[in-house]
Amino acid sequence: MRSHPVLHWTWCTVVGFTGGTILLAGLVMSVTPGPGLAGILLGLAVLATEFAWARGVLRFARDRARRAKKLALERQRRRRARKRATTNG
Repeated sequence: MRSHPVLHWTWCTVVGFTGGTILLAGLVMSVTPGPGLAGILLGLAVLATEFAWARGVLRFARDRARRAKKLALERQRRRRARKRATTNG
């Protein structure tokens, strides 16, 4: 695909349209009932197959999700330790 200019631009257009549509649907679903975050991430993943800016945004989102998970687990651990301390002491 990349060696033939017409096929390459056609492919980029199809990927851009598909990923953009999924991303837009995810944004709409974030304010209406539906899996908005999943749609946004899926749209970014589709766009990231062809566009560097989408890879960067997806990497940023993945890093933020990892940080949020780590923070949530740490808070849960502290809450459980505090609960154990109050019931034992």
